[in-house]
Amino acid sequence: MAEPPDFLSARDVGSFAYITMRDRTPQILTKVIDTLHRHKSEFFEKHGEVGMKAEKKAISLLSKLRNELQTDKPIIPLVDKWADADIWNQYLEYQKGLLNESDRKPSWFQSPWLFVECYMYRRIHEAVIQSPPIDDFDVFKESKDQNFLESQQSVMVLCTHFQQLTSCIEDLDENKLKNEFFKLLQISLWGNKCDLSLSGGESSSQKTDILNSLEDLKPFILVNELEHLWSLLRKFRDTRKKTAIVRVDFVLDNSGFELITDLVLADFLLSSRLATEIHFHGKMIPWFVSDTTLRDFNWVIEHVKHGNHEPMAKCGAAWEKYVQGGRWVYHDHVFWTLPHAFCAMPQIAPDLYAELQKACLIIFKGDLNYRKLAGDRKWEFTVPFHEALNGFHPSPLCSIRTLKAEIQG
Repeated sequence: MAEPPDFLSARDVGSFAYITMRDRTPQILTKVIDTLHRHKSEFFEKHGEVGMKAEKKAISLLSKLRNELQTDKPIIPLVDKWADADIWNQYLEYQKGLLNESDRKPSWFQSPWLFVECYMYRRIHEAVIQSPPIDDFDVFKESKDQNFLESQQSVMVLCTHFQQLTSCIEDLDENKLKNEFFKLLQISLWGNKCDLSLSGGESSSQKTDILNSLEDLKPFILVNELEHLWSLLRKFRDTRKKTAIVRVDFVLDNSGFELITDLVLADFLLSSRLATEIHFHGKMIPWFVSDTTLRDFNWVIEHVKHGNHEPMAKCGAAWEKYVQGGRWVYHDHVFWTLPHAFCAMPQIAPDLYAELQKACLIIFKGDLNYRKLAGDRKWEFTVPFHEALNGFHPSPLCSIRTLKAEIQG
């Protein structure tokens, strides 16, 4: 096999990577600093003077980070003691080794974009965890919660549709079931537009009725493997024995409205008996502004359950039962917030790779997961997706993303 192409990088002036590092990431850091500043009185109420000092320390570290980024300073090792610090610093040494000239060092605008963008979010985490007693503060929590609350009307419409669907799901013939699967998968796709890292942390909630927009959006789908997915799931359903497990895994992206679309799709897979259990994979730390953590996963289900809207409340109650009964399982793993492409998973996180091998199908949501699947390289558009995966194939998999970065395989 020929050498893979170069990584995407902010070296390429005018590229999405360049605009991200020049404009969006400093904007996100400024918003994080502002969030900490606005919570100053809360930190004081909870922790007294110590809380005030911690807020100042975190802001100082983040201001330093913003300056390093904007002036293209060398990437420096992590100094905290969190579980992944050594792996990150080893990866930094690896990046240094890729530079032929010994005097050059990895930097924000010269190194691979995937590495430096992930590194920025890891440094945000470092600034917070180095500032006890506010070291468990989620700097993106407000934005994520606001995204969900501003999408309430769309959530109600989707939950109403789903409750109507489940009331007659036993009576649907194969063709109608397939059409509903296609519809919910497309809703999950377009839900991926609600990405706070893309909007620089500004509101990106879902305010329109996505159900009525599906036909208008169809021409914008570049690659459509819905028929293959349906055939695969139907085969598992039709050939499994009564006791066999059909497990579908979701590698989650954004919390808020997108997570709702994923949970509705997951519920449909159980209700239609296309799957017997669903496993969700989220982030261990606040990540890329709106990525789902365990706290977000539980918070969203709780708020749907207590929504002042009957179909919403029914969905939330059912989802809570799935979690309590073990039919929905949430996992997190340090690997999801490392800078590595997924093809490195068997070496870096063999336990996670072995877990994914238990799935009958893995659904990867969003742009960042797609970038990591394809190694964030400048692939020609004619290169098949399986080639860009570079040997990563724990189980049958598909990627559902709205295109943000240029990468396509």
